[in-house]
Amino acid sequence: MNDRDGDGGPLSGLDPEQRAAATAPRGPVCVLAGAGTGKTRTITHRIAYLVRQGHVSAGQVLAVTFTARAAGELRNRLRHLGVEGAQARTFHAAALKQLRYFWPRVVGEEPWELLDGKLKLVGQAAHRVGVSTERDVLRDVASEIEWSKASLVGVEDYAAVTARLRRDLPAPAAKIGEVYAAYEELKSSRRLLDFDDLLLHTTAAIEQHRSVAEEFRQRYRCFVVDEYQDVTPLQQRLLEAWLGGRDDITVVGDANQTIYSFGGASPQPLLEFTRRYPDATVVRLERDYRSTPQVVSLANSVIAGARARPAAARLRLVGQRQAGPEPVFNEFDDEPAEADAVARRIRELVDSGVPASEIAVLYRVNAQSESYERALAEVTVPYVIRGGERFFSRREVRAALTALRSAAGEGPEHSADAGAPADVAGAVRAVLEPLGLTTEPPQGATARERWDALAALAELARDFAASASEPSLGGFVAELEHRASAQHPPTVEGVTLTSLHAAKGLEWDAVFLVGLTDGTMPIQHAEGSDSAIEEERRLLYVGLTRAREHLWLSWSLARNPGGRRSRRRSRFLRGVAPDDQPGPGADGRTRGKKGRAKAGCRVCGSRLAEPAEVSAGRCAQCPSDVDEELLARLKEWRGRRARELSVPAYVVFTDATLVAIAEQRPADDRGLVAIPGIGATKLERFGADVLELVRGDGASAASASSAAHD
Repeated sequence: MNDRDGDGGPLSGLDPEQRAAATAPRGPVCVLAGAGTGKTRTITHRIAYLVRQGHVSAGQVLAVTFTARAAGELRNRLRHLGVEGAQARTFHAAALKQLRYFWPRVVGEEPWELLDGKLKLVGQAAHRVGVSTERDVLRDVASEIEWSKASLVGVEDYAAVTARLRRDLPAPAAKIGEVYAAYEELKSSRRLLDFDDLLLHTTAAIEQHRSVAEEFRQRYRCFVVDEYQDVTPLQQRLLEAWLGGRDDITVVGDANQTIYSFGGASPQPLLEFTRRYPDATVVRLERDYRSTPQVVSLANSVIAGARARPAAARLRLVGQRQAGPEPVFNEFDDEPAEADAVARRIRELVDSGVPASEIAVLYRVNAQSESYERALAEVTVPYVIRGGERFFSRREVRAALTALRSAAGEGPEHSADAGAPADVAGAVRAVLEPLGLTTEPPQGATARERWDALAALAELARDFAASASEPSLGGFVAELEHRASAQHPPTVEGVTLTSLHAAKGLEWDAVFLVGLTDGTMPIQHAEGSDSAIEEERRLLYVGLTRAREHLWLSWSLARNPGGRRSRRRSRFLRGVAPDDQPGPGADGRTRGKKGRAKAGCRVCGSRLAEPAEVSAGRCAQCPSDVDEELLARLKEWRGRRARELSVPAYVVFTDATLVAIAEQRPADDRGLVAIPGIGATKLERFGADVLELVRGDGASAASASSAAHD
């Protein structure tokens, strides 16, 4: 049984604990539901049971959760159980409906307009009080306003509360407080509401207007709250206004999955539920129907390391599925090697029959996606970005491209001399610095993500400068433009690339947790706060419990090939991962303690460190003997094959791989697979065509390709 099974009668297919929760008497019920234990099944069966037993009519039930997707799932499950009329909504959707209904009675005028987004108005408020109106700063200030309202922190208390909590702020607390006040003034003067106002005004309408409270409480008598560990103080206050002293409430949550404290969420209402309701029925769901016992065991071990876990958080999952493969731990010398190994393993899973849509790569910050976008493209595995933008679609990256394009077109004095890699990398950094590429990461979450993206561009410039035969700023811009155009393929079903936060509530057959080093997991800005570190542990736990069967955990000791191997694997893996865990290197060979096997330059024999050098098979300073006519034929063939397959050109072969083929001119399959970027899958699909092109029979290769796909 799992959470996706079909639903029969009101108690169909429930295990003993789920049944106990579903049939608990009316009154306060607290369901402590671990990951994968069937909480949605349980609460929908509870609602159906209460309705069937006549304890409440369907129209008197209000179930609230945190996402429209989850609310829709609740409604669908209830319909399948024959329950029509029960309300299942997000907190904000429920408040919006109520506020619209009661507005004429409470305010007595036309309803105020609802803001789609607050950034423009926050910008006007910031300008009024002399705070930076850069988009990144405004986004972080807007997040602070949202946190303040969710936490019931007024304008006058903002500075003192944030100082006590040691919040990571994008600007001085006093100035943010001034923006907050100006924003509220502007909003009120223009008769506007933001989404947080929906909760605030609905709460006030019920608390301050007796007739409103009486009518609402006559209408709704039974409340169910899903994901209760994520309620904010504002949502809790609204819930208490709804209840009005009554206790017909069922809450479902897991304190081990509290990962949104930065937005005001708190597990305290869940942890203190039995203190508020001493007679509450408490049921613990610990049978995990999602993951194999091997995945469950690892997740239990990681969360068990949390400090001072309250009793309500001491859920120990028990895997109910058949045994599966052991989780895999891998350590790599550098990030490109880690990404390449992940992509190769994903290729193997897809070839073995695992759908690409049932595989996910989870990372801590969105800026980590670029390496995995590239690596998956190399092995012709499609991917989709969830909860974030493609790297080259991000605002700061587009702005950087514009600035670099302008700098490259201003004349030779702005371009580095050919053959001077350091000058190209330095020129790029000089362009990026005014956009936010400082020596150290800045304060503020949005600013940090922007900095990470710009730093990634600087690293790409370093790689390009080391591999290009005639490095220049213009050449680097052309390389970026090619990458950008290549990474906008048609929408496809593919491997999911997403952050750990965005993965909450989802699950896949295979999950790859990457970049698990101290400084990333836990994130660097969590240092100095025990509560922030423990939230990072819970975030990793959430990632682990997304996997049904295959689970991969990896980290790299350096950012770049040949870089100082100074990183340490995440502290959360101590006592969990093997002490000495070899992993495959960039060439697929097993890496031991001395590092992965290194390729040699085919010209001078020197060890190759940079990924671009490895792709080309030669040092950056060694002369290139590329066959330009062959390269042109290869690019023409690649474009044709990409159109036939309806994929971006880079999915067939990257430019670096085509250059390596045109330089090395392999004579057989063995020579082809010796070129990085060409594995067994690409050899099978494209090897014959490429070898014919290398031999000079381009027409034959083209006709063979067309005939094979007619």
